[in-house]
This record gives sequence, C-alpha cells and structure tokens, in this order.
Amino acid sequence: MTAKTVESDAGTTRTVEGEAALWCDRCGERAAEGDHAACAAARELEPPRYCPACRRRMKVQVLPAGWSAACVEHGTVRSGY
Repeated sequence: MTAKTVESDAGTTRTVEGEAALWCDRCGERAAEGDHAACAAARELEPPRYCPACRRRMKVQVLPAGWSAACVEHGTVRSGY
C-alpha cells in the first residue's frame, strides 16, 4: 500500500501508510473476502468510491490534474497531483 496524504475537514493533515483496509475502496465489499483483482486494476485509473475504514460512499471530485475523495468521517484523500 502506498502512502496517502489525508486532510480532515478540520484542516489537519496526516499521512496514511500501511493501515489495513477493512473495506474495498472501489466496490465497498469486505477487503478480506473475495477476489479484488479487478478492483485493484480499476483503481490504477479511477479514484476510490468507498472509504476503506468505514465503507461510507465518498464524495469524489475528478479534475484534469488528479482527484480528491472525501469521507464525512475520515476526511479527504487526494491523488498525487
């Protein structure tokens, strides 16, 4: 898993690295169950759709230079743009 910078709605920023995801951030199913190879392949080109910590649907904004995905509970994750 790569490091991601996560910005909370309060304006604080933290780096997430190596945290075990409970949920698949593309399909929303349990990360430990099933084969998520198709999800991993799709995530090479697409932003996450579900929060991997709480399974909430995330608000996603795609821009020409990258993307951002916001969970109301866990803050915002941005691509490396």
